[in-house]
Amino acid sequence: MPTATAPRKVSRPRADALRNRERIVTAAREMFVELGPDVPLDEIARRAGVGNATVYRNFPDRDALVLEVVRSVMDRTAGAAERALAAGGDAFAALESFVHAAADERISALCPMVAGAFAAHHRELEAARHRVEALVGDIMERARRSGLLRSDVGVGDLLIVVAQLSRPPAGTDCPRGDRFVHRHLQLFLDGLRAPARSTLPGTAVTIEELRAS
Repeated sequence: MPTATAPRKVSRPRADALRNRERIVTAAREMFVELGPDVPLDEIARRAGVGNATVYRNFPDRDALVLEVVRSVMDRTAGAAERALAAGGDAFAALESFVHAAADERISALCPMVAGAFAAHHRELEAARHRVEALVGDIMERARRSGLLRSDVGVGDLLIVVAQLSRPPAGTDCPRGDRFVHRHLQLFLDGLRAPARSTLPGTAVTIEELRAS
């Protein structure tokens, strides 16, 4: 009669290892925004407070770290959208809350890396992008149904402006530009309110048009 074998234990990352990984991703995101995608990995390790070996143990190369940073930003943006949808009360206030939170992720500064990651047709990142776009559409539709959002704007319009306004102007360092981001976003949001006070040229930008441009 065969003897029963004990169930195999599945090893889980230790808590300190998970914290180190999160510190690396946070430091990489900050430095990619500030200095661009070519910042040396040893500088990222230094800001994260870990050794170079820890970085390479978690991320064997720069591409792996870039993918994780992009994935993290997309997940955090989706989380902000879900919280906005879950919030009760004023539907336009929920839209405002999401826009400001999305701008804080500084995804526009990561655009070159995001484009590179998607160019590789990474299935998980494609799914994350579709999730964010669908959630933004739901937030806008809720505000539109409430009569608070003008009818002639699309998801693409919103995403373009958030990306443009959260990117520092040429020749301006990130901290200085950050002082004005939310001020100018609020000016834009006020322009989204219904009833519209002007007629926009052209038509609402769709996600399909945004991807094709």
